[in-house]
Amino acid sequence: MKQILLSTLFLSICNLLSAQTPCDDGRYSSTVFSDFTKISNITYGSNTSWTGGSTTLKMDFYEPEGDTETERPLLVWVHGGSFIGGSKTDPDMVEFSERFSKMGYACASIDYRLGFFPFDSANAVKAVVRAVQDLRGAVRYFYKDKQTVNQYKIDTNKIFIGGSSAGAITALHMAYLDDACKISDYLNESTISSMGGLEGTSGSTGYSSDIQGVVNGCGALARYSWIEIDDVPLCSIHGTADDVVKYNRGVVDPGTPLMYLDGSRMLHERACAIGLEEYFYTFPGAGHVPYISNASIMNTTVDFIRDFLVKQMGCDEAILQPENDPMETAFLYPINDCDGNPIDDECTSSGIAENNSFDLEIYPNPAQNELTIKSDNLLDRIEIYNLVGQRIYTKNYMLNEIKVNLSNIESGSYIVRVFDNQNRTSKAHLIEINK
Repeated sequence: MKQILLSTLFLSICNLLSAQTPCDDGRYSSTVFSDFTKISNITYGSNTSWTGGSTTLKMDFYEPEGDTETERPLLVWVHGGSFIGGSKTDPDMVEFSERFSKMGYACASIDYRLGFFPFDSANAVKAVVRAVQDLRGAVRYFYKDKQTVNQYKIDTNKIFIGGSSAGAITALHMAYLDDACKISDYLNESTISSMGGLEGTSGSTGYSSDIQGVVNGCGALARYSWIEIDDVPLCSIHGTADDVVKYNRGVVDPGTPLMYLDGSRMLHERACAIGLEEYFYTFPGAGHVPYISNASIMNTTVDFIRDFLVKQMGCDEAILQPENDPMETAFLYPINDCDGNPIDDECTSSGIAENNSFDLEIYPNPAQNELTIKSDNLLDRIEIYNLVGQRIYTKNYMLNEIKVNLSNIESGSYIVRVFDNQNRTSKAHLIEINK
C-alpha cells in the first residue's frame, strides 16, 4: 500500500500504472470545455416503491458541449437525503456533473426510489437495497446503450459511481456488497430475493453493471470487511466531526437512529490492511458533506476526485508537471507494512507527514504564478504533490527565501513539502493555485 498521512490528509496509494496518453491535451485533468450540454429526465427504468406502487426512474445526463470523443468515461452520481429525500438536482450533484463534464467526462445524476417506514434498521437496509438496485439499473442502461444505439458514446471500461451521504452509502454497497448472505443480520435471503436480489430489476436487465471505481462523499459501509483485495479502487472524502454518517463507525443518525455502519476512516484502514488501491481525504473538524456549503472545500473535493480519476484514466505521469525540470519524475511513496488490523492500524508511512522540526512561511495562498517560501533555516529542496500523492515538482535551491515559478502548474489543490540543509522536513502545507 502506498500512502501519505497528514493530520489533514490520509492517502493510500497503490499499483503504479504505466503512463498513457488520454490526458496529454489536458482532458480529464483540467477544464478543457467552456460549457456542457444537459439532457433532463431520461427514463432509465422503473421498479416497485416501498409502498407497493410503481416508480419511474429518471436521470439527467451531462456531456461536454461540442465534444467529438466517441469513447468517454462516465461518472454516475447518486444524491443524498437519508433515503427519504433529495433529488438528482441537488446542488452537489449538479456541481459535480457540470464541473466534471467540462473536464471531458460524461455524467449522469440519477433519482432512485425513496422512502421507508417504520424508521428502523431492517427497513433502512431495504431502502439501501432498493437504491443499489436502481443504481445498477442506471449503469446497465449505459451498457445497453453502448451495445445498441450508442447515443451517449460511453467507454464502458471506464464507468465510475459516486455520491454524497446516502448516495455514497448506495455506491459503496453496490461496489462491495456482493452476496445477499452478508446482510442476513438485517434481512433474510428470501426477503432480498423477493425484492429482486442485489442486482434488481430496475431496467436493462441482462446487461452488465460492472464499474471501475467508487467516489465516496461522506458515506459508510455496513461492514468494512466486505472490501476485498480484488475490488475496485476507492476514493473517499469525509469530515472528522460528521454527526450524521460517522467518520469512524457508529449509528447513522439524520435525526432518527438508523443503521450502524463503518465510516470512511474504517474503510481506509481496511483498504490499507489488504492493499487495495484507495485514496482518502479528511477535513478535520468538518461536519456532514461540508463541500455543499463551502466553496473552498468544494474546490478541494473536486480536485481530489479529479486526481483519483486521472489515475484511473491511465495518466500516471503527472500531467501538471513543470516543463524542463531536470529532476522531473512521477513519484509515489514506498509501500509501508500494515499489521492487518483495520481498526487499530494507522498505516503510517515515510511519506508526507506532519513534522514541525522547523518553521517556514508560504505565501500567497491561494497563489497564481509564483509562490514564496521563507525560513530562518537554509532550504535545500522543495517538493510539490497533487492530492493523490504524485510528485509533480521538485528542485534544489540552498537558499533562505525561494520563489517557485508556478506557470506550468494547473489550478488546483497541492501539497508543499520543504527540506532544509540538514534534511529535516517542515510540516506539509496545503496550497491552492488559482489562475
